[in-house]
Amino acid sequence: MSIKPISDARQRLQLLRKLLEEGSISTQEELVDELYRKKFDVTQSTISRDLRRIGAIKAVDSSGTTVYRLPEDSAQQVLQTRLEDLILDIDHNGMLIVIKTTPGAANLIARTLDLGKLDGVLGTIAGDDVVFIAPTNAKKIKETMEAVIEELAD
Repeated sequence: MSIKPISDARQRLQLLRKLLEEGSISTQEELVDELYRKKFDVTQSTISRDLRRIGAIKAVDSSGTTVYRLPEDSAQQVLQTRLEDLILDIDHNGMLIVIKTTPGAANLIARTLDLGKLDGVLGTIAGDDVVFIAPTNAKKIKETMEAVIEELAD
């Protein structure tokens, strides 16, 4: 089967969104394979850029599997999973608050905190299973950590 590159990024992004809405794709390689089946000749680095472009996040589905989701799917994910169940540990070193999560849950936790616009939180950085929180005032880090815990427990 001959694959013809389809250069229309809009079509590719539309198909990528559809794949994320329909399925439970957990790796970029799976997305490359699915797009290849639909006649799109793409690389993993293209998929990585496309996922960032559409704002896709990694989330944990109800079975505990890490999957790619669209941002609007994350609100539904919050309704189905208690956030506190995704948190393994939360601590601080006097300058940063660190939340350790189940694999793939860090983006969901950070997004929830960012949307909550908590007083005392300057911003978040999320990896796969860890969230770093920069407090606005290191002297009030314990109070900020308590506010974060309360926000995630709601």
